[in-house]
Amino acid sequence: MTFTVGIAGITGKFAKRLTSHILKHPDVAIRGYCRNPSKVSEVIASSSQVTLLKGHAFDYGAIREFVNTCDVVVCCYLGDDKLMVDGQKALIDACEECNVPRYVASDWALDYIKLKLGELFPKDPMIHVKGYLETKKVQAVHILIGGFMEPIFSPFFNIFDPSTNTFRYWGNGDEVMEGSSYDNAAEFTAAVILDPKATGIVRFLGGRTTIREIAQSFEKVFGVKPTLESRGSLDDLYRTMHELRQKNPGDVFSFLSMFFYYYWINGQTFVGTDLDNSHYPEVKPVDWETFMAQWPLEQLPTAFFALNA
Repeated sequence: MTFTVGIAGITGKFAKRLTSHILKHPDVAIRGYCRNPSKVSEVIASSSQVTLLKGHAFDYGAIREFVNTCDVVVCCYLGDDKLMVDGQKALIDACEECNVPRYVASDWALDYIKLKLGELFPKDPMIHVKGYLETKKVQAVHILIGGFMEPIFSPFFNIFDPSTNTFRYWGNGDEVMEGSSYDNAAEFTAAVILDPKATGIVRFLGGRTTIREIAQSFEKVFGVKPTLESRGSLDDLYRTMHELRQKNPGDVFSFLSMFFYYYWINGQTFVGTDLDNSHYPEVKPVDWETFMAQWPLEQLPTAFFALNA
């Protein structure tokens, strides 16, 4: 009997990697939901295991058609709060109506469960969706993976300067950074999806390290000694990010990365060491050093953007 996985938002960068790992299992069928199926890669679209359905996040009839007959539905939406909350609620309601046993929420994050609403505001939708799922009979799955590794080396965080091979940091440089690469997290997610017994909160990490250790690994991998540059204490970071937000709340990207960085390393949202990695031994964790070794030095800053390819 074929096991059927529904992937909502199948054109997204995480969904592409998730789909590629699921397709390694010939006895699994995929129902992909998106606004524009023409954006799905030819490799995926042409697979006999894949059925693509067209519709938007609030096309309730199309959503019910999409989830119907699925054994599990995974949401790979990424967007504004309306999409991430109301869009997921529409999927969850459809799963409830069509008796889909499990729903994998669009999480893949640090442990946002330990956050209060408003602290790390981009994660507020996840808190709302988790609460909504607790009122439903469909079994929820929440996958926590720390922070994604790729953005750390991109201009978004302003941590790594490729022109001078400098790592900038807040704090004392010994704060733990928990992380997983996109592909490693997708591989783990595929294993969880294909495990009918996997429900609730599932924790996975590629590795735990510090910015100082990342710099050491960088030198080991690329043979280039980087510079470490302190930008101030964690208290300085907290004050700066809130001052910027208060000064110009509409300029979200002037302070967004600071909020992520602060709650990533301040210890509040650690996924921790009690992980589910060992439950899926076929998935080998990719630590920070191994991740860097997968990229030529000149391409490391573009690793995040390459995910769209």
